[in-house]
Amino acid sequence: MNGTDGDVVPPAGSVAAVVELYDRFAHLNYDEAVSQMDHALQTAALARAAGASDEVVLAALLHDVGHLLELRDGGTPDGVVAEDLAHEERGARWLSDLYPGEVTSPIRLHVAAKRYRCAVDPAYEAGLSEGSRRSLARQGGPMGPAEVERFRTDPAHRDAVDLRGWDDAGKVTGHLDVPPWSAYLDLLCRLARGGASA
Repeated sequence: MNGTDGDVVPPAGSVAAVVELYDRFAHLNYDEAVSQMDHALQTAALARAAGASDEVVLAALLHDVGHLLELRDGGTPDGVVAEDLAHEERGARWLSDLYPGEVTSPIRLHVAAKRYRCAVDPAYEAGLSEGSRRSLARQGGPMGPAEVERFRTDPAHRDAVDLRGWDDAGKVTGHLDVPPWSAYLDLLCRLARGGASA
């Protein structure tokens, strides 16, 4: 499985599967200076500090789960790939049986939100990290006018743009005082369909 649209991505199925994936792979970096876990925790902490809904906080925590799926399925630890593997689509699909659209839609759109912001705010693109600039080229570059209009019609586009901002800011190296992974276990379980337990 390489994450392309034609691939079948078996669903997460349980909170335990999500936790196991993060336990196994989130200590690795992915073309950025911080680990997957540090990035996830920083992004979620920024969402919570901004007063985001629980669903959007969880989306912030899990937004790059598709990168972990790539690692699980044989990707390289540095995360550098020659083509875009649509980690946002893959991650959203993997979580879709477990979590509602309020969680998975911002995840699905967070790469599109980067392309959107680059199109509507040239200064935004200049402020991207080196890793984000490299991936932007693989993801199609800034949106064209028709794509911008289509993006704005998606009900989750505002949450995705907010998530994108926290995603960009959540790449600080060194020790930061943010809540640990364990602080989100209740949220992971509570928002799961049927209140699934870990």
